[in-house]
Order: sequence, then structure tokens, then C-alpha cells
Amino acid sequence: MTADDRIVRIFKTLDQGAFIELAVIIVVAGLLIHLLQRLLPWIASRLHGRKRLHLLASVPFVRLLLIVTALALIVPRLIEPSMQNMVALLGTVGLALGFAFKDYASSLIAGIVAIGEQPYRNGDWIEIGGVYGEVRHVGLRAVEVVTPDDTVVVIPHGRLWTEPVHNANDGGPRLLCVADFYLHPEHDAARARQLLWDVALTSPYLHFSTPVAVIVHERPWGTHYRLKAYPVDGGQQFRFLTDLTVRGKAALQGMGARFAVAPPAVTEQTSL
Repeated sequence: MTADDRIVRIFKTLDQGAFIELAVIIVVAGLLIHLLQRLLPWIASRLHGRKRLHLLASVPFVRLLLIVTALALIVPRLIEPSMQNMVALLGTVGLALGFAFKDYASSLIAGIVAIGEQPYRNGDWIEIGGVYGEVRHVGLRAVEVVTPDDTVVVIPHGRLWTEPVHNANDGGPRLLCVADFYLHPEHDAARARQLLWDVALTSPYLHFSTPVAVIVHERPWGTHYRLKAYPVDGGQQFRFLTDLTVRGKAALQGMGARFAVAPPAVTEQTSL
């Protein structure tokens, strides 16, 4: 028996009814996935807190479940259900993927791992390879991130194997914001600390049930203040930081404090 004969015996002879069944499965699966990706985010937009984030995080998992179900219905209609045929087909597919789609297959496998382990979810604020933004969509091959400049960046899941993932809120509604201030050493540190504390407590974006902290570091060129607080919603982080910075600077100037001036190289090192 030739190789062509063996391949023919693996696949079933399809009649008109079989073609109709396959078309129905593909169309229904496509419609359900399309409806899912519109309906669940629409429902999530009307929820708050963890309920919204959990519902958004379920979108890629349900989509993967629909795809696997569709494949499970399609494969028996194309292939004679025998162990020998399945082993031969899977071996052929695996070999083709290994050589022709190595990087793509790696991203697909990493995508399945990402859906299972959830290093990032829809609504998370993450940084991968210097790209920081909110996760908008977790696909099978890549994750879509919207940066603060409203730019959509598509990052393959394969980056999970080689680069760390920085997740600012990790599936929760709270995201820590840090406003930095650099003052000349000659000032009243206790008063400056209290002023910055008051600035955070009077911000309209502050989530009051979370702690506020003012961390002080003395440097050779000045005093470094780090004002740490949580906004009501992660999407408000930039408005919150702007509010803390503007009002914090005004409060420090009002007490007569001078701001430190350091060489650029020193500033970069101390900010790490």
C-alpha cells in the first residue's frame, strides 16, 4: 500500500450531508465566539470591582472552550476514528508545526499557559518588554495592550518564556501609584512629610479604605520623597498622579522648600 493510499484511508469520504454538518459547526462556533466577545465585555462594563475583572478574565477561557469543542466535533467527521489514524495524523501535524510554525506554535502553547496560569487578564495593567498599558484582549497567540497614549500594542504570548511580566493590579481593582518629589536637604522633613500625606488624603481620586504612605530617602544631593496611594479605579492612575504631583509641588513650595537639582546620571540611578 502506497503512502497516498494510507492518507486516503485516514480521511473519510465526505458527502453533501457531511459538508453541511461541518459548515454548521464552523458557523455556529464563529457566531458564538463573536457574540461572546461582544456580550461579556458589554456586561462587564456595567459591573464594578472584582466582578467586572473576573468576567473580563473569563472571555479567553470560554473562547478557548468553544474552539476546542468545535474541533472535537469536526475531527471525527473528517477522520476514521482508529488509534492508528489518530497517531499518524497527530504525528504529521506535530512535525509540520515543529518545522514550519515553531514560533507561532510556541506562542499558542504560551497562550494556553497564560489562560490557565493567568499572569495577566483583561483589565490588568501590565508591562512586558518596556510596554506598559491595560490588557484589552487575551487571544490564543497574543495579548493586546492599550498604552497610556492610546496605542494598541500586540505582544505574542511567547514573550512569557524569555521576559518577566510586571502586573500592577494582578486581577484586582486596586493599583498603587507613586509620586516622587526631590527636595534640597535644608528643609523641615517632618512638615514636608505631613504636607504630602495631607495632599493624598484630600485627593478626589483617593480610595480611602487603602493605606497612604510617604517614604523618605536621604541622598547625597537631596531628599527623595515617595508618596504612595491607591486611586478608586486603576484607569484613574494618571489623573491621580497628576493631582498628587501638582498639589504636592504647590504645598512644598508654600512651606518654602527648595527642590533638589541633580545630574541626569545621578537621577537615573536613584530612581531605580
